[in-house]
This record gives sequence, structure tokens and C-alpha cells, in this order.
Amino acid sequence: MASDSTRVEHDSMGEVQVPADALYGAQTQRAVDNFPISGIPMPGTFISALGLIKATAARTNQQIGLLDEALCNAIVVAATEVQNGQHHDHFPIDIFQTGSGTSTNMNANEVIATLASRASGLDVHPNDHVNMGQSSNDVIPTAIHVSASIQITTQLLPALDHLASTLETKAKSLDSVTKTGRTHLMDAMPITMGQELGGWARQMRIGIKRINNSLPYLCGLSLGGTAVGTGINAHPDFAGEFNKLLAADQNIAFHPKDNFFEGLSAQDAAVEMSGQLKTVAVGIMKIANDLRWMNSGPLTGLGEIALPALQPGSSIMPGKVNPVVPEAAAMVCVQVIGNDATITAAGQSGNFQLNVMLPVIAYNLLQSIDLLANTARNLADKAIKDFTVNEDILKAQLARNPILVTALNSVIGYEQGAAIAKRAYKEGRAVKDVALEMTDLSEAELDKLLDPLQLTRGGIPGQ
Repeated sequence: MASDSTRVEHDSMGEVQVPADALYGAQTQRAVDNFPISGIPMPGTFISALGLIKATAARTNQQIGLLDEALCNAIVVAATEVQNGQHHDHFPIDIFQTGSGTSTNMNANEVIATLASRASGLDVHPNDHVNMGQSSNDVIPTAIHVSASIQITTQLLPALDHLASTLETKAKSLDSVTKTGRTHLMDAMPITMGQELGGWARQMRIGIKRINNSLPYLCGLSLGGTAVGTGINAHPDFAGEFNKLLAADQNIAFHPKDNFFEGLSAQDAAVEMSGQLKTVAVGIMKIANDLRWMNSGPLTGLGEIALPALQPGSSIMPGKVNPVVPEAAAMVCVQVIGNDATITAAGQSGNFQLNVMLPVIAYNLLQSIDLLANTARNLADKAIKDFTVNEDILKAQLARNPILVTALNSVIGYEQGAAIAKRAYKEGRAVKDVALEMTDLSEAELDKLLDPLQLTRGGIPGQ
């Protein structure tokens, strides 16, 4: 018996008690009952993609003469509401569910059928109408690709471009600021701060290229393969027409998979894209850690730069300010690296005609995309854009850097250069002063040979 707070729904297995105000039906409730595991539902962007797919599928089926116009319109209106996020609280199923994501596909079918039926007065069936020409086995892989492609195109790539542009602008403004280069965390030859930041910017630009190179594979969609890749119960024109409508609607080059058997049984495109995201994360981690080192101090660290002071850094030490934005970025990066390990392992679970870890692939891939997009903008706007350079410290460090003697190699030789460097370091003196005592070079010659800015331009000093 149903109570005031529940109603009775049924499916092919019998009756189920469902919350009275729930838009979903029996199959969704069974999944809620069967998977009380993490409390984490499928991402909102994934659910929105499902709404988009269901609306586009209805339009396709109506266009090829399989779905009545009135039913189509009702489904499109309801599915568009799901796409727009109006009913995401009616998608409660845990990400740790059946590996095909069938429960989430039926969740979408039931919610959309309920909404469409109520609004139109028609009897819209979740399987016969909303799921027409589809199977969970091709819908869920398609939703992974569609949601990830949209998020990458609209969120991640613009964010990475913003980070790269911010770095390029900052690098240009610091192009003549020289500093001590470091290898092995030890003093090395001078570079400009512009060169250093230019290297970071180039990492991001190459990361953007890597993602763009992998995006066409992610834009290949499995819808039309239905249960096992043969396309059973789907019209022969369904896949092609669906992709035409979707590509035009989203301005993204979606296209049918060349081989539906590959599309259903493997998640190689998601694995590849995750690898590209991991590479970008590694690059951002390098930038974040360099910023932390350069900001370290202010008195006993490197103290080369001062990041914007955003919040108190200690509950016990007054006046302490920490590099919080680079630290947050670094944590994002290790999360993305971990997500990639999960996606890699899940990608191996393509057993015969279906990968059976689709929900966890979707969750981790979309999380990586969103985290990287958000942290790229945050790092650009709250750390890189407005940090200041402590030029007095840079100049003092350069003056004491014994490695500057490298510039004298072509004139005095390696052995004498080493002797000068050791003495300069031991006595805490500038290389120039020691070289004046140990060589026949004049002060003017040494000034020319040891000019830090000239040394950042490569070539043989003095020539």
C-alpha cells in the first residue's frame, strides 16, 4: 500500500514504492535502493547531456517518420527542461551502479516521460517513445562524449587560453628582468623572468593543442549502435540524422562512430582525452610549484616574487600569508592525475561488446575537465596576473651567483673559471671582484662578459 508520501509504480519486475513527488518511476527507485554506496549522483553536466540527447533523438525519430509530431514535441519540451538543469534533483542514482549506466538512462527516460505526459496529456512511454531507437549501451557512451566535448569546448579550452594569455602578457612585462636560473634547485646561469614565464605559457599552449588533437575522437558518437553495435531497433538513418541535428545545435563537429562495435565495447577516446588532461595537470603543477618556490620567504626563502595576499595564513602566527591559490591548483592537479588512473583502469573493462564501467568514467572525466577549467582561471586571475617582483633581491642573488663565471669559459678556460667560482663562493664575494684579482681581464671587459641580461640571450659571451 502506498502512503501519503509514496505512490506505487510498476515495471516488468512488479510494483515499487516511489516517493509521491518524484518524477521518476520504478526502475529508478530500484537503482536508488540497490546502490546506497557513495551518495554521489551523476554530474549535472552529464544529466544535461542526457536531456540534450533525448530531445535530439525525438526530433530525429519524428524527422524520419517513426514518432508522432505531438509526442515528439512533448518529449522535446520535457527533455530540454532536463538539459537546462530544471530537474536534476530527480536524478538521485549513485555513480557506483550498473556498469552500463542503464539505471541512469532509465532515470532520464522516466523523468522525461512523466514531464511530457503531464504537460501534454498524452501517454508518453519511457521505453517506447523517449528511448526509441536507443539502448542504454549506446546512450551512455554517447552522453560521456557529448558532455565532455561540450565542457571542453565551452569551459576548459577558453580557460586554458586565458591562463596562457595571462602568462604571455606577464612574461612580456618582465622580459628585461633578469634572475638566477636554477637546475637541480641549485644556482645556474641567468635567465629573464619573461623567459621563465614564457616557458609556462608554452606548456599551456601545447596542452591546448593536445586537447584539440584528441577532441575529434571524443566527438565520434555511438548512438545508433543500440545494444551490441548492430543497430538493432534503430532506423538506418537514425545515427546520421541525429548527429546532423546535434552538430548544428551545439556548433561542435559531432559525427557517428565509424564502427559502433568499437564505440560500445571500448572507451579509448575518453582514456586518451583523460591522458591529455593529465598532461595539462602536470604542467599546471609545475607552474604552481614554481610560484610557491619563487614566493617563499619572505625573509628566509627565495623571495623573488610576492603573490597577492588573499587571506591570513595561520590560526596561530599573526601576519603569515600563504600561497593558497597555487596550493589549491596543486591539489587539483593530483586529483586529475588520480582520475586518469581510474579512467585508465575503467577503460580496460570493455568485456566483449560493452564497457561496464561507464558511470565512473563519466564522473571522473567530467570532474577533471571542470577542475582544470576552474583552476586555470583562478591561477591566472588570483596569482599570476598581479604578483609583484622583488627586483632588489633578484639583483643581489645574481651578483653573488658564482655560476656567472661560466661566461668566462671561452676566455680563461674551465679550470681557472672553477677556481674563481669556488673562491667567490667561499669568500661570499662577487665573481667579478674575484676575477679582477685572478685574471688579466679589465673591469670593462668583465662588465661586458658578465652582464646578466646579455647572458640570457645565448651565444658565446663577448663575441
